[in-house]
Amino acid sequence: MYNKENAFLFRGGGGAMSTKESLELEEITSENPLLSSIRSIVETAFYGNNVQEVFDRKTAYQLAKGSPGTIITDITVSHAEEQDLPADARTLVFNDGSIVGRTASARRIFEDLGKKQSKYEKILREAVYQSRKRQFYHTKVIVGLSEEFSVQSHLLIPEGFEDNLYSYILNFQPANAKTLATYQKSASFDEGDLYIFCDPEWTHEAFPNGLVLFDSLHNTAAVLGLRYFGKLKKATLTLAWALGNRNGFIACHGGMKQYTSNDQTYTMAVFGLSGSGKSTITLAKHSEGHSVTILHDDAFVISRKNGFATALEPSYFDKTQDYPSDDPAISSFLTCQNVGVTCTSKGEKVLVTGDIRNGNGRTVKSRYATPDRVDHLSEKIDAVFWIMKDDSLPPIIKINDPVLAASFGATLATKRSDAENITTKRQLDELVIEPFANPFRVYPLREDYQAFRELFVKQQSACYVLNTGYFDDKKIKPETTLSIVERIVQQTAEFKSFGPFEDIHYLPIPDFPVSFEDTSYKNLVKQRLDSRLRFIEAQIGKDLLPDEAKESLENLIQKLN
Repeated sequence: MYNKENAFLFRGGGGAMSTKESLELEEITSENPLLSSIRSIVETAFYGNNVQEVFDRKTAYQLAKGSPGTIITDITVSHAEEQDLPADARTLVFNDGSIVGRTASARRIFEDLGKKQSKYEKILREAVYQSRKRQFYHTKVIVGLSEEFSVQSHLLIPEGFEDNLYSYILNFQPANAKTLATYQKSASFDEGDLYIFCDPEWTHEAFPNGLVLFDSLHNTAAVLGLRYFGKLKKATLTLAWALGNRNGFIACHGGMKQYTSNDQTYTMAVFGLSGSGKSTITLAKHSEGHSVTILHDDAFVISRKNGFATALEPSYFDKTQDYPSDDPAISSFLTCQNVGVTCTSKGEKVLVTGDIRNGNGRTVKSRYATPDRVDHLSEKIDAVFWIMKDDSLPPIIKINDPVLAASFGATLATKRSDAENITTKRQLDELVIEPFANPFRVYPLREDYQAFRELFVKQQSACYVLNTGYFDDKKIKPETTLSIVERIVQQTAEFKSFGPFEDIHYLPIPDFPVSFEDTSYKNLVKQRLDSRLRFIEAQIGKDLLPDEAKESLENLIQKLN
């Protein structure tokens, strides 16, 4: 039940906050830009007499342990007490059912619905009404781990889904006295808190794959008919990224790490979809000679004003397939989703990894999995790496022109993975374009284009494209990619001209020769550039890109003719 005293306490007793959880009476008007129909429908549900507040991890852990279907393994969580968990906390497993990935087809952006907005308002009102006879939990977390960027998010989720409640409060920072003390000092935004209503048991004949409704301009979302925890995580990040974009930050679905050697730093950001190698590159251990710190492998923002970078989450949402069942790193697994369990000869319940049970087994993994973890980096970004699976590209190219660098980011060519529940005829191995590797964008594409172009110009960040797929029918293995990155960091990579292109160079790799004398290869490069050009030409309305993006690709194609 809504507790007024707790609400006041967790607002910091009326202190300043980054985003607004409450309004003064005179501010509650139809002219207030922080209010909307969708936001009011969602937020109102949080104050029902069927709502229990759960703001701490220990309570969430006990609720998840007792939730029907939860498997309490015999894996002791490392650093449990440092994470506000019971000292004897165990890794908890919960499995969803047939769907084990994100369902992109469920997404609707309210501001894009036009005349259909009233239809979705009715659907949401009815969804909230139909949920009234069940008990719900309200938790709140902090998204963003520095005083420069930090926003508060609220989640309402029904009884029976305590494992997702627990995973949510683990994945983000719990809004407790310690974190709120820092939050009160954070930069203020003229924005409301994030509010997310979740009902995995919702059904509607018009939405057999569920519905995720975003009113991003008012920091509100509803996740309906979907059990997968990753949808809650990404719904929260979607709203936080959109808020950041409106307030002078670059939204980044990628990883960032920093190398230090002889008091010199090299900071790099990698952008790619799940399964592209983003986490592998970000979290990889490297040879001696420099120390490495990790910001995050999935979600952060970059200040357009000063270039600072801030991680949005303390934990990681990692795939379990690459971890052998006896890997010591498994002690950092806090919860697991869609993962098998078996018994050892000692009678201990342990994980069956390797995606034996199903694809896209996942874990919420603690920050202690990476000992050299930081939450904020204040140094300039030396390099941006677009990760692609474009078979026309050698293992790495370097793009020297800011317009072309941003254009390649806007036409990032890659392939889907089993992290997605694909409901269309598209196949996992089909080459697709996902601008800036961010399928969660709810604001105009051109705003990301301008932000990254500005990064290349103002900070003079270098731009590279890594191909982690195939080239000349040969798989580019992770060790090849990692050795390339290391050579760049150590400044031992010697690039050569990439065919007739003045602003593109490549690093020769013996096993992956490049020859523009080969007509079939030259035609493949042209074909892929044509695909990028067609993608840019197909953008309309808010996603229309500046003419310079189209012209940069046309110039490349002309050089091949």
